[in-house]
Amino acid sequence: MPYELFIGLRYLRAKRREAFVSLLTIFSAVGVAIGVMTLDIVLAVMTGFEEDLRDRIVGFNPHVLVMSQFGAIDDYEELLATVRAVDGVESATPYVYGNLMLSNRDHVAGVFVRGVVPDGAGAGDLQGRMVEGDIEQLGRAVAVPLSDGRGATARLPGIVLGRKLAETLDVAPGDAVNAAIPVASDSTSRVPRLRRLAVVGLFESGMPEYDKAVAYLNLEEARNLFGLANQVSSIEVKVSDLYAAPQIAEAITEAVGFPYRVRDWLHSNENLFAALRLQKTVYFIVLLLIVLVAAFTILATLIMVVAEKRRDIAILRSMGATSQSIRRVFVAKGLVIGLLGTVTGTVVGFLGCVALRNYRFIDLPVDIFYVSTVPVRIYPEYFALVAVSAFVICLLATLYPAYQAARLAPVEVLRYE
Repeated sequence: MPYELFIGLRYLRAKRREAFVSLLTIFSAVGVAIGVMTLDIVLAVMTGFEEDLRDRIVGFNPHVLVMSQFGAIDDYEELLATVRAVDGVESATPYVYGNLMLSNRDHVAGVFVRGVVPDGAGAGDLQGRMVEGDIEQLGRAVAVPLSDGRGATARLPGIVLGRKLAETLDVAPGDAVNAAIPVASDSTSRVPRLRRLAVVGLFESGMPEYDKAVAYLNLEEARNLFGLANQVSSIEVKVSDLYAAPQIAEAITEAVGFPYRVRDWLHSNENLFAALRLQKTVYFIVLLLIVLVAAFTILATLIMVVAEKRRDIAILRSMGATSQSIRRVFVAKGLVIGLLGTVTGTVVGFLGCVALRNYRFIDLPVDIFYVSTVPVRIYPEYFALVAVSAFVICLLATLYPAYQAARLAPVEVLRYE
């Protein structure tokens, strides 16, 4: 062990008359630990919120969307073949969307309808979010009893509703709803088309606003409802690498050319995720100030130690210790304090993250946060970043006191001892 480190460790054990300095040392290490622990937990929670929101968004929306600048897409089979040939594309399916007015007795709700292939990219992870029923029934006619009192039934096309929307309409799987299709602005008729649909399932995305306003139909039924004949609204694409979607979208743009425009999920939600990243960065900087405050405590402690150990420093210099060695003694003492605080804070922060992730003892209002408990994502690189940042701050805090100790002239000190 280098003698500079040995002396620095000895200075950590204060004598009776230096008890106050020793107390400051403990407070310094605890302050660093609290700062590191808080920062680790906050970053894990913020990352959890960001990734949970990302999973919900891409779970119900395409990774890449191909649209025509002139409205509906004709001859979409050729376009599908072109898109599927692009590297990185996992699947591509046609997609129809529009607005409907759904009603049931005295309950009415306007909804955004997505016409999808049940096992295609447009359905996303709808099957995994179903709480009742099965999306496979979207492609089948479902028998629904009529309210004529004779037990007769009618076979109706199926529709999947969000749970919140079903509560608004007061319906459940097996019930029928009335659908009113808005009249086009260039239509000569002012009477909306009406259609009866059978509720075949309910889904819950975890985003209440989405569950209140979205419904799913089979692709063919949606085309019939909106009068698209052999057309579709767009092409939904699922890619193999979620974060490569912008590059794949550029490749699709080059492949399909004019008049198509291509949009990926990152660009569609760019402002949202930019705000989340900015928020996480601000939290990191603000909470790092806790470590900075603890570092100032380390600085004050070392300054007091230098004042207490003036005679020891002079004796060491008289025995041949260089100014660099004296500097290393106090840097070593400060770094040991910083290292103890950083390691302790990292361990406690990791245990806190594991406890939050596994035991879920914090309840959140779903209507506000979209989740019932705090989401936590643990990444070693974030823990390493926090630990390195805290350690560097502690190192910087040791430089001034060490410099002052190295400048002490032994002759001047011993003259007055």
